[in-house]
Amino acid sequence: MARPRPISRWRLILSRALRQAWVKAALYCLGGIVAALLAWRFQFLVPEDLALSVGSDAAGNVLSVLASSMLTVTTFSLTVLVSALGSASAGVTPRATTLWSEDRRAHNALATFIGAFMFSVVGIIALSTHLYGSGGRLLLLGATVIVIGFIVVTLLRWMQQLTSFGRVGETIRLVEQAATKALRARRELPYLGGIPADPVHRQPVPVFPARIGYVQYIDMAALSRALNGRAVMLDVVALPGAFIHLATPLAYVDREMPAQSREAVCKAFLVADDRSWEQDPRFGLSVLAEIGSKSLPPTAADYGTALAVIGAALRVLATWIPDGEPAPEPDHPHVRVPALSTDDLLEDVFHPLAREGAGIIQVPVHIQKALAALVEMAPDRFEIAARQLSQVVTDHANVALALPAEKSKVEALTLR
Repeated sequence: MARPRPISRWRLILSRALRQAWVKAALYCLGGIVAALLAWRFQFLVPEDLALSVGSDAAGNVLSVLASSMLTVTTFSLTVLVSALGSASAGVTPRATTLWSEDRRAHNALATFIGAFMFSVVGIIALSTHLYGSGGRLLLLGATVIVIGFIVVTLLRWMQQLTSFGRVGETIRLVEQAATKALRARRELPYLGGIPADPVHRQPVPVFPARIGYVQYIDMAALSRALNGRAVMLDVVALPGAFIHLATPLAYVDREMPAQSREAVCKAFLVADDRSWEQDPRFGLSVLAEIGSKSLPPTAADYGTALAVIGAALRVLATWIPDGEPAPEPDHPHVRVPALSTDDLLEDVFHPLAREGAGIIQVPVHIQKALAALVEMAPDRFEIAARQLSQVVTDHANVALALPAEKSKVEALTLR
């Protein structure tokens, strides 16, 4: 098994850039332009007799049809994407729209259509300027056939995706995947590549942020570099996902650290207006809770969605169970980082559902069963937190439920 490593800042920036729709579309456009010009560059390889016998003059008509149809399909696809984002924002949660806007399948479809449009436009322009000879027109026709093949495959996949695009169930699946990925990364690197925090011997000097917002990412390598090779400790206190203001300490450093190094510590924390998915597994669980809560009264009456969220949350939290692998050697042994709290993970996803769905017997029952399952799978990790939350679920149900029989049913499932 490969040794896990913390994500670096440049990898984070690159991955976020590649998840933007315009990046892939621009690459496909460039590919389409190159494909059209390659036919001109290598047209000398095609015998003129072969080109004339095949009927290479048909390339212009095919490219004209392709250009007009791709423009229409691209406009339609963008409309679908915008509608899905609006539907996810209004019907599910606005926090999930970032996952839809970064969906690779939608990006591939849009990029293919735009790339094919650019290929056809460049081909038509080149034909109009008589850039191609008969051999070039044959190569262009062959490239057009290949592009049409790509378009057909993409359209078939796109049609399949449209059946679930923006749906609640598909949104739950995307959020579950993002939360699972983040929680698995934190399980493998519980201290982000550092060592456990020591609140008793914490350094005395706080480092404060330069802006108000959420911590999205901590550059552990930058924190190590800020120590300038000195054998002293640096204590991180603001984990990714924490909301901070100008008086909230990000970290604590020793008194001998120069001001320039303290500024470097501050810059190692990426602070933005919104939470992100990469280093913040609690965000995914909170978004799942939002989806489930929004499906419950008084906002709606769709407790089936809440039950689906509970199942998804159970699968995500199962990722937090230790896999038995030995802990890796820390990459940053002089940076102390607090561990992720199991209590917080359970509270983030189950407490809102227990509160909003307390009056629907199925919701507290399923939460109690999910908590019991976590205790059975990993008692050392979940037992204390699950028992405390189980009693909270029962207390909410006792207040909201009217029938004694339903209260008894929830009470019987309470973890003792």
